[in-house]
Amino acid sequence: MTPCRTRMGDAVDLKQLRALVTVAEVGSVTRAAELLHLVQPAVTRQIRTLEQELGVPLFERTRQGMRPTPAGAIMIDRARRALGELERARAEIRPSPGTVTGIVTVGLLESAADLLAEPLVAALARDRPGIELRVFTAYSGHLQQWLDDGDLDLTLLYNLDSTASLNAQPLVRERLWAVAPPSAGLRPDEPVPFADAAAHPLVMPATGHALRTLIDAAAARAKITMDVALQTNSMRLQKRFVLAGYGWTVLPGVGIAADVADGTLSAAPLREPEVWRSVVLATPRTGRTPPAVEIVARELTRQVHAAVRQGGWPAARPHAPEPADKDA
Repeated sequence: MTPCRTRMGDAVDLKQLRALVTVAEVGSVTRAAELLHLVQPAVTRQIRTLEQELGVPLFERTRQGMRPTPAGAIMIDRARRALGELERARAEIRPSPGTVTGIVTVGLLESAADLLAEPLVAALARDRPGIELRVFTAYSGHLQQWLDDGDLDLTLLYNLDSTASLNAQPLVRERLWAVAPPSAGLRPDEPVPFADAAAHPLVMPATGHALRTLIDAAAARAKITMDVALQTNSMRLQKRFVLAGYGWTVLPGVGIAADVADGTLSAAPLREPEVWRSVVLATPRTGRTPPAVEIVARELTRQVHAAVRQGGWPAARPHAPEPADKDA
């Protein structure tokens, strides 16, 4: 196996990197050896050799297990990325005439994951079996950070314009909704004034969350004072707190469509002012875009437009026409 070279010219091989990452993940040389199908002294030797080559300790040996040092944390992060890129390259170049292959890591907004994840996976499994899909969900800020760090190939984000490093393709504009217990009797066809929603205690996303920033800005423009009773970084908890009677909340329609349909919550779009967010498909500008990533991006765009067209994404409007199908 061809080794790579450190800054000092010493050899670092892939076995060492795998040992490093595995020990970090399980916190134990013994357990790492079992997972790597090696004897424990071999894993210990690989870690010590790597530490000698780099000239710094990578782990602290404690009674609780192997704990990465600050230098170790940096090396582990880089090693994990290097091994991931190697795995992706092998998947992409695997001989398979006429078939696009590769690993694609896609990010979905937590609010839209239930609507999009399964149809996306099903369509690709049916039409593109050579593509291995890895799906992650989070809030927009986390997803953007993962995209910037190279951990995602593409992701849905909101209220983002293209930048020097990212290309943002607008897909959907959707209104935010006031969300309340069923007893409030909110109706999807009867928008509620923002001031009426703000007259109740509110369960809000935590300060700094992109959705909270959007809501705060709308309230400031309308000179509306909000009574924030609770804050959380979990959409699921927002809805649970509303059901428990702690107040109303504000969420995108896609995040509460199923709850409204089954009567768990009542909700209505906000008015005076209307509050909109723009959902975009974000991809890195730098580097080569593998064919598998292009295919997944087109399929995800199709799924978003289909959800809007079929009424699964309430109070949403498509930004752009559905993409034409073409082979990469």
